[in-house]
Amino acid sequence: MAKEKKFITCDGNQAASNIAYLFSEHAAIYPITPSSTMAENVDEWAAHGKKNLWGETVKVTEMQSEAGAAGAVHGSLQAGALTTTYTASQGLLLMIPNMYKIAGEMLPAVFHVSARALASHALSIFGDHQDVMACRQTGFAMLASGSVQEAQDLAAVAHLSAIKSSIPFLHFFDGFRTSHEIQKIEAIDEEDLKKMVSEKALENFRARALTPESPVTRGTAQNGDVYFQAVESRNQAYEAVPDIVARYMGEIGELTDRQYRPFEYYGAPDAECVIVAMGSVTETAKETVDYLATRGRKYGVVTVHLYRPFSEKYLLKVLPKSVRKIAVLDRTKEPGALGEPLFLDVKALFQGKENAPIVIGGRYGLSSKDTTPAQIIAVFDNLDRKEPKTDFTIGILDDVTFKSLPTKGEISIVKKGTTECKFYGLGSDGTVGANKNTIKIIGTHTDLYSQAYFDYDSKKSGGYTCSHLRFGKSPIKAPYLVNTPDFVACHVPSYLEKYDVLKGIKEGGSLLLNSLWNEEETLERIPDFVKSVIGRKKIKLYIINATKIAAEIGLGGRTNTILQSAFFRITGIIPVEDAVKYMKDAALKSYGKKGENVVNMNYAAIDRGGEYVEVKVPAEWANINAKFVNHNANRLATPFVKEIADVVNSQCGDTLPVSAFLPYKDGTMPAGTAAYEKRGIAVNVPVWDAEKCIQCNTCAFVCPHAAIRPFLLTPEQAAEAPAGVKMADGKANLKEYKYALSVSVADCTGCGNCVDVCLAKDKALSMQPYLDNTAEQESFDYLNTKVGYKTPFDPKSNMKNAQFAQPLFEFSGACAGCGETPYIKNITQLFGDHMMIANATGCSSIYGASFPASPYCTDAHGHGPAWANSLFEDFCEFGLGMRLGSERIRETVGHLMTKGLSCECCSDEMKALFQKWLDNKNDYTVTREVCDNLVPLMEACGCDTCKALLKLKQYIPARSQWIFGGDGASYDIGYGGLDHVLASGENVNILVLDTEVYSNTGGQSSKATPAGAIAKFAASGKKIRKKDLGMMAMSYGYVYVAQVAMGASPVQYMNAIKEAEAYDGPSLIIAYAPCINHGLKAGMGLSQKEEKLAVECGYWHLYRYNPMLEEEGKNPFTLDSKEPDWTKFQDFLKGEVRFASLYKLFPENAAELLEKTEEFAKLRLESYKRLAGK
Repeated sequence: MAKEKKFITCDGNQAASNIAYLFSEHAAIYPITPSSTMAENVDEWAAHGKKNLWGETVKVTEMQSEAGAAGAVHGSLQAGALTTTYTASQGLLLMIPNMYKIAGEMLPAVFHVSARALASHALSIFGDHQDVMACRQTGFAMLASGSVQEAQDLAAVAHLSAIKSSIPFLHFFDGFRTSHEIQKIEAIDEEDLKKMVSEKALENFRARALTPESPVTRGTAQNGDVYFQAVESRNQAYEAVPDIVARYMGEIGELTDRQYRPFEYYGAPDAECVIVAMGSVTETAKETVDYLATRGRKYGVVTVHLYRPFSEKYLLKVLPKSVRKIAVLDRTKEPGALGEPLFLDVKALFQGKENAPIVIGGRYGLSSKDTTPAQIIAVFDNLDRKEPKTDFTIGILDDVTFKSLPTKGEISIVKKGTTECKFYGLGSDGTVGANKNTIKIIGTHTDLYSQAYFDYDSKKSGGYTCSHLRFGKSPIKAPYLVNTPDFVACHVPSYLEKYDVLKGIKEGGSLLLNSLWNEEETLERIPDFVKSVIGRKKIKLYIINATKIAAEIGLGGRTNTILQSAFFRITGIIPVEDAVKYMKDAALKSYGKKGENVVNMNYAAIDRGGEYVEVKVPAEWANINAKFVNHNANRLATPFVKEIADVVNSQCGDTLPVSAFLPYKDGTMPAGTAAYEKRGIAVNVPVWDAEKCIQCNTCAFVCPHAAIRPFLLTPEQAAEAPAGVKMADGKANLKEYKYALSVSVADCTGCGNCVDVCLAKDKALSMQPYLDNTAEQESFDYLNTKVGYKTPFDPKSNMKNAQFAQPLFEFSGACAGCGETPYIKNITQLFGDHMMIANATGCSSIYGASFPASPYCTDAHGHGPAWANSLFEDFCEFGLGMRLGSERIRETVGHLMTKGLSCECCSDEMKALFQKWLDNKNDYTVTREVCDNLVPLMEACGCDTCKALLKLKQYIPARSQWIFGGDGASYDIGYGGLDHVLASGENVNILVLDTEVYSNTGGQSSKATPAGAIAKFAASGKKIRKKDLGMMAMSYGYVYVAQVAMGASPVQYMNAIKEAEAYDGPSLIIAYAPCINHGLKAGMGLSQKEEKLAVECGYWHLYRYNPMLEEEGKNPFTLDSKEPDWTKFQDFLKGEVRFASLYKLFPENAAELLEKTEEFAKLRLESYKRLAGK
């Protein structure tokens, strides 16, 4: 009796990791996007006791880096355990040295890789084959999957073949396009898989494992007399791999009725023109071949599954004899090569063969660039030419080297009966999460096939998101974005102006709009180009005020569940009563660990999703003639902003030609471009009451986005100011000025921290609707540009005075309420005009430099922070290199100035300035003054010494070298570099933004994670205590160290950054930063208060270690925080989901683990007290 088929709805990462878990005994892991979720799944399943094929729970080990993970995999395999890892991009590159070892020692590892772009001129988290192609020489067999179903099936083939062949496998699929695409797939029975394992090969692997019972020596050193022969001795093992893979593909095919071969052909049996490719693009190519066949055009596509070893036998076996031309598509770029890897392999295969086909190559899809049917048609059209173009590109317009193929316009080739939907949302409003639940509900509770893919920008939250959903009666093989939707939901009203949300919508489609207005006002506010589409295409228009409903329920800005409910009710895919039940089940699963209150709020949101209204569309809309135009088209801005940033920000970056990037080909981006974004994403913004204000500037101090700022106006400026500018008489030592506090409301994210920290007896700030306060933007713009920034008192003297200095870090893409960015903003107010910043990859690099927005800006003199990112693991070495490079050239400046002292041409005034610089070369204020006075004099002088100095004039002012990184970089992957840089004694300042998790990759545990906290890779709560980075640094004795929490003590933080920068040696500042990954129950609008509570209860301690004090005979260690109130400790933990959820998920261990958290905090404090002599 045939087994009943079991279907699951999951993404590619889950499909692969489910199989990997079954075949693994150990997994050594490290987080990296987009592969992290595979490791997270394995960790979570292990925490809940899931069994592998042999009835055992997989051992999961998080390492400090991908290099460490690869080393652990290698050692684990040598010990005889079937071991797996999951990685991508730079992480995979860090594993390469061990991959050579694992392959050379013939160990059956399987690496599962969500293939991703590599960081070169810029970082990209999105998918292509650059990383896996960098491993093709390691000796790993390489197996490619092109869909979610294949990611499951071929993962099994990889594990089975690795065991059988004793050759390690790299199983890869396209990052994001497959790893994050959700599909309804057929599961494979575990018992059937176990029967396929070669027990003899497994026994052989165990027998070869290192053991003292039968010792051998492995990993030897060989000389030239024998090394070559030993390499060649493994040839037969590799020659056997294609047949082994083909055998297991056959067995999987017999089991599932899904047929696989190392190479597969699809298309006309007599085709003359074919495409050869691997990965998700092959699905698009197959659908395009079918579409063209209905139009009498015969083509085919060869899908490459087994890329290494590359089998001539299996490729020629499937290639029709009729083929005359082949186009090979590579999803990678190898600058300087004759062609890309797959192309060169296919070309070499036909070299010297009789009647060989013409083989051409092209590139596509770098960084998940969408590859559509129209682009595939362009490839076939090119093949049809008498002399096809080779070395071509598709999907872009190359107007420089003219390699791109033209397309004839997009077409829809999805199968009849398939419904396509697009949902436009705001990062962190829950739209993506709701749509994941939606597609799983449809996939699980109907007989429909389903697909979901999520497109988003790089903003940490508050950015653009678009969910692309398809469902229908036939299998869906369309790994490209929805371009012709039947249904569009716009969850953010302002998107109607910013984006062409109805582009491509089908005739008679539907638009669901989250509208803040009633029916009449909505009709007035809809832009004309949207009205035109609605009228001409007879679109059904539905509105619902989900923002208002969410506020009433208590969900804040999370409108997702309300709009999800409205979608199910409008479309009727599932009977409403059933849909409500399934949505509530999903809400319980998604939000259960956040507490009953959150679950109940989502239940209420589901019930109120029926409060939508179908709007009668005025007939005259069909006669409106209007087209989408960028809403910023007519504003004044720099060429970069107008020609590139505005285009990218309107989601039209795909239209930019190659020539647009010629001035920026090295990855450079102009400073200060974030100020032009004006995203307007806040629902509510702070409004200032001048009469209640005590002018303390605390609100500006804590603002994560530098959106609220104080200004000082002279009487003349006050008299000239527009009527809308609110002012008050300056208090205390500011009486000669008018004081203004203004908000850039279009840049505010509406977190509310400013209101929370307001020190006025009656709050001088209140949160009010953004739409009612848009006029405030004009006031801010006037003050920012016309009035500018005055610092009548030294900004370094105290927190209040510092806020009158211009922030040179503004309007970043960080989350609302971010705990990290206020630290950076305040540093730039003190030192920004002469800062060099080396930034680790992570949250701070993504919100700090996501193209085309640069939040680092310049002052009125054009000076500001010079910022650069290298990698995750080398940020400290990178910063040290910056410092050393700068100082080396400044030594040349010194030599020239010394030479100038004896120059007959240089005046006495110049010589006095030379000497002043030589005496104070590390003092920025003095050297800035010298530079400003000296440069005009040198230009007038014109002697050889002055000419040489003028070429280096930018090095005359002293520089302040800063190094920014998170706890993942500082405690784990980059710790070795951090330690070495501190040990060097060089004058650099390291700021560790300690969120206690890997924030950027989604909240994985790091060595900074405290005991008891639930994090990814610590699914049952971390068992060991937090690493004390500060104590380790203090052991050198000559490193300045501070541990700070600005929300707890602004004074201590200001003192720490001043002392660190002034110290002539290495400094380390560890800053506590609440993060959305913590799950603050009070919300991120109270993130500054969370820092205060953390210090008050003893969770976090404040101190400074200043080696300068020791030279004065004083204790260098100062414990700045007061004696904690330990009775508040457990309540503090219960206020964060990362701790509180332990009680729900693992109630038997929760209390014990959280007591450990408190115990370790007390032990840490005692060590500090000993240092302080208390």
